[in-house]
Amino acid sequence: MKRSASRCMPYSAHMNPVRTYDYLTKARERVFDAVRALPPEEYGREFSIGLKTLGSTLTHIMIVEWSYIERMQGRALPPYETWPIQDERPPAFDVIEKTWRMQAPQTRRALGAVRDWERELEFISGSTGKRVQVKASMSDVFTQLALHEVHHRAQVMAMLRELGKPLENLDYGYLMYARRDLP
Repeated sequence: MKRSASRCMPYSAHMNPVRTYDYLTKARERVFDAVRALPPEEYGREFSIGLKTLGSTLTHIMIVEWSYIERMQGRALPPYETWPIQDERPPAFDVIEKTWRMQAPQTRRALGAVRDWERELEFISGSTGKRVQVKASMSDVFTQLALHEVHHRAQVMAMLRELGKPLENLDYGYLMYARRDLP
């Protein structure tokens, strides 16, 4: 998995992981606002996409973010069945929101502390139901963290649309580019 210097510029020349994470948290705030306004029966309603409910899908995004940061910091994950929060039994929305708000600054600090984005990680994953050894660079794991959230956030947005509560324009450029109105 070693990248060739002639084929690839250093990771930091392409993307600022902390700023990218800031975008994720800014977009997440809009999702929080939309979901917080829902009655509990809509929060738990089953859909044909994502992890079937808003609660399960949001829980999944949050705990997977935590797991990626644990791996990036060189910590082994405990067995999934021991995790206090799991997607199969999502907590109430206020618990997800509170837990994720506490997790976000820790995630941001961990990303800011990375000095070698091309350093390779090796870990055992059982996410597919079968144990496999995984090798990936720090930049690959961060890219997965960011794109994983965007992927599942799109499912949450589709669920909200089906509930008649569309959430629009969470595009990076819209939320992060400096803008000013012209006369």
